[in-house]
Amino acid sequence: MIMTKFATFAVALGLSASTALAGGYVAPVVDVAPVVVDTKPASSNAGLIVPALLLLGVAAAVAADNNDDDDDDTTN
Repeated sequence: MIMTKFATFAVALGLSASTALAGGYVAPVVDVAPVVVDTKPASSNAGLIVPALLLLGVAAAVAADNNDDDDDDTTN
């Protein structure tokens, strides 16, 4: 009787141990979310270029003005 209980216990212990070790050790896999970097495209600032070009055009027009009414000595 004691032998039957011992054998039953041994079989139960053996079956549970074999299923517990059936798969072996598997290292945990950690999923890492990709890092998204939000960058702005490199572009020129048109808010400064357009007024600078207009100012340059006005300065060129003023420099090219040859209206010299004061030095008109050739018609005497």
